[in-house]
Amino acid sequence: MAVNTRLTDLYLKFNKNLLNATNAYQLVVDDASRLSGLPASSIAVAADEATAKGMNGKWLFTLHAPSRLPLLQYADDRDLRRQMYTAYTSLASEGEYNNMPVINDILKVRTEKARLLGYPDYASYMTANVMAKNPANAENLLMQIWKPAVQRVSEEVAEMQALADREGAGIKIEPWDYYYYAEKVRKDKFDLDEDVVRSYFALDNVREGIFNMAHRLYGVTFTEMPDAPKYNPEVKVYDVTDANGEHVAVFMTDYFPRASKRQGAWMSEFQGAFVDPDGTSQRPIVYNVGNFSKPTADAPSLLTLDEVETMFHEFGHGLHGMLTQAKLRSQAGTNVDRDFVELPSQIHEHWAMEPELLKTYARHYKTGEVIPDSLIAKLQAASTHNQGFMTTELVGAALLDLQYGKLNVTDDLDVAGFERTVASSLGMPAEVQFRYRSPYFRHIFGSDGYASGYYTYLWAQVLDCDGFELFKERGIFDEATAKSFLENVLQAGGSSDPMELYVKFRGHEPKVDALLRYRGLTPVADKQPDMKVVGGK
Repeated sequence: MAVNTRLTDLYLKFNKNLLNATNAYQLVVDDASRLSGLPASSIAVAADEATAKGMNGKWLFTLHAPSRLPLLQYADDRDLRRQMYTAYTSLASEGEYNNMPVINDILKVRTEKARLLGYPDYASYMTANVMAKNPANAENLLMQIWKPAVQRVSEEVAEMQALADREGAGIKIEPWDYYYYAEKVRKDKFDLDEDVVRSYFALDNVREGIFNMAHRLYGVTFTEMPDAPKYNPEVKVYDVTDANGEHVAVFMTDYFPRASKRQGAWMSEFQGAFVDPDGTSQRPIVYNVGNFSKPTADAPSLLTLDEVETMFHEFGHGLHGMLTQAKLRSQAGTNVDRDFVELPSQIHEHWAMEPELLKTYARHYKTGEVIPDSLIAKLQAASTHNQGFMTTELVGAALLDLQYGKLNVTDDLDVAGFERTVASSLGMPAEVQFRYRSPYFRHIFGSDGYASGYYTYLWAQVLDCDGFELFKERGIFDEATAKSFLENVLQAGGSSDPMELYVKFRGHEPKVDALLRYRGLTPVADKQPDMKVVGGK
């Protein structure tokens, strides 16, 4: 009890430092020429942020994703990109909100906890009762993805360097150039303009799309309750009912950043589902939180493709919580093995860009025009663009997490030095950083949730890519396939062994090659080991 209490206190301190450090940073621009390349919507939001801080006529950028990422992706001013990148990658690593000492304390207490419970290290404790069973099996899976991802990075960097050279930039591609030149390569190769794409993804329309997906797959309907109690005026509340009109759940959405809200996106519950001993069913109250681009005076909230996928992702978690039929609170909804919990969220991301659904919700925010086939074709052609970078930063972070979990820390660790050692041992490309550096790696140091478990996003993607191929074979809204996924995954929760549930749905154990195909990291004909080789049951 004392160990867990100490960890809880440390997690609170880590999260508080991270929130305060994030809110403390301001990048102020007072010369309009330095905004070249940025979308009008990003410039408008930055102007609003500056005005709110009493800096009329200036532009204020922050470390929150809707502000940070467009600047890194579009700003022609290289020094602005460098400043933003450097600020983000050094977040909470020094000064008043330094998380380095907190990380050391967390590692020491985790070492003590693992010893008390009879495990050789914290990673062994955290993986013992999930699908992976031990850290080595998780690492083996990750390395099957790591090697083709790093190879793709070298190809991506070569493309970006060639484009920069053609333009006479006179630079060597650095980490703060990656988003910017990746976008320029995408425009060059696929004639795809993210600003144009965003005009078809107003947040309210995307929300309509996720509700439509759920209705067509599982027969549920979402009805807004404007007078329902809510914790913030921006929150929307919905009554969720099944095909018979019976109440299923209450669903709430909270999608915009504010100073009191931490970064990221997540799903949680105010009330979980369970069945009382007398047979009374208690239905859940589930909510999705995001930090998506805010509306401006001239336009509604227009989402990037990444934000669209995030919205579908968190809604998938929401469906897992809302549709559960497990009787025990401890097994209902998302109370499943950590390396299984991302399956419902990640598989639902696939519907976001499927033309059959896309044409029902992707409409131009000014004209109402349905997204044209020509733009859909470009989106599909570019779907694996930059996957080397995205996969490498994700797998790198998962491998870093596992290395932390294998430590037994009794004396202070040089956290930054440890990161460098892990990156060097992996052969991390110089142009790519871990998705989260340790002082802001909230998944693993802000709670126990994903400690020695960040790999689960990749583990679950092996499941979701393999599983979605069944929908593709039979039709993405095939009634029998959707019913099987509903019964064996969404409704079952943690009531049975997760691999058994997956096999009941899919008909076989998952194969790694489906994920590699999805990310464009290996030819379709290449044979890859299936998951049981790396520790599945």
